[in-house]
Amino acid sequence: MKKFALFCCAVITLQAFTGCASKQPKEDYGWLKHAIDVSVKQLEETVADVGDSVWLPRSIWTGYDLDFLYSQLQRDPATFKDSLRVKPVKNALGTRRYCTSIYEWTSGFFPGNLWHAYQLTGNEGLKKAAVKFTNYLYPLKDYKGTHDIGFMMNCSYGNAYRAYPTDTAYRALIQTADNLCGRFDPNIGCIRSWDFGKWNFPVIIDNMMNLDLLFYANHLTNDPKYKEIALKHAETTLKNHFRKDHSSYHVVSYNNDGTVEMKCTHQGKSDDSSWARGQAWAVYGYTSCYRESKDSTFLLQAKNVAQLIMTNVKTQDAIPLWDYDAPDTPETPRDASAASITASALIELSTLVEDGAIYFNYAEKLLKSLSSDAYLAKVGTNQGFILMHSTGSLPNGSEIDTPINYADYYYLEALIRYMRVKGLNYKSL
Repeated sequence: MKKFALFCCAVITLQAFTGCASKQPKEDYGWLKHAIDVSVKQLEETVADVGDSVWLPRSIWTGYDLDFLYSQLQRDPATFKDSLRVKPVKNALGTRRYCTSIYEWTSGFFPGNLWHAYQLTGNEGLKKAAVKFTNYLYPLKDYKGTHDIGFMMNCSYGNAYRAYPTDTAYRALIQTADNLCGRFDPNIGCIRSWDFGKWNFPVIIDNMMNLDLLFYANHLTNDPKYKEIALKHAETTLKNHFRKDHSSYHVVSYNNDGTVEMKCTHQGKSDDSSWARGQAWAVYGYTSCYRESKDSTFLLQAKNVAQLIMTNVKTQDAIPLWDYDAPDTPETPRDASAASITASALIELSTLVEDGAIYFNYAEKLLKSLSSDAYLAKVGTNQGFILMHSTGSLPNGSEIDTPINYADYYYLEALIRYMRVKGLNYKSL
């Protein structure tokens, strides 16, 4: 049993043994049940709306204003103007945005959301839909063009295999893990992230999330190569991606001999800023690395990044601005996706350390904020997405202040982890 859960049980047992005069009031989980019920309704309506098509919901189409971007980025427009995405046509604004193909990096999150909702509730209709949308992604087992195959396949087929093991899912996961290993360069000590752009060998902090696919493949096969590659990537990233204050660069590109070519950003405010989702990827990734290795170096890094996040958040509800160095104004977009990822990571971290309550309580605050009317959509609105107010890539003019499928994914995962630590199930709420 996890350390934090054991600690909680020990306290309860001690109170009973000493004859506590009055019982503790029963905790109100109405917010949690409401969050799950809304999530299920939104997903059910989206499944019905998509019907028999192969469309995978991603977000809602938003546009951008150059003056607003300039006020947020506070740098020469020449540094980001060429990277701006083409504005959607006016009639598309406010409509549901779908993945253009299964090869988009976000394609695995909608099937993953269905698997999470099925795990939370046991709803067989959601399971049936999860199987259908997961099967659409089967060709990805042959894809080698990005590190994001970890996101795409672990969130879909990984959750599918954990809920409903099949030989097909097993083979797809192992083949995908092998393809991800094929992007590892032993001279550099990292898995290559992208095959595009100005960089020689780009590695982004997001890549820490794809290590979970390799850890899972290690458990499924007992082949140590998956874990060895994952941990080597984590070691190299720890060495080169972080500043003295434990904040992370977004992109580090390497020369072929393993030396650093450049450190910069592609989605943050500036090269030296603390892009909110990047910090969330970091605390999540190093928590996973400690869970798998029990290497205290990774634990220390996870705790350091967690402290950075908890110290630098500027908002009362703890939902971060899209970048921790963005201007602190009412107009600055939040990033619910960064909050969801952080909440999920901190709940797991709380189970791995003696002082777990620090992280669990902060994660609980994030979840309650995300489950409030300010972020949780009303049923039948928000184009079927669960959470509002995420930011994808502001410097590229893409998905600014909009729902995004990966915000929903890590929100649901955080609810699952929260309930596991609390010893709750849906029927008991």
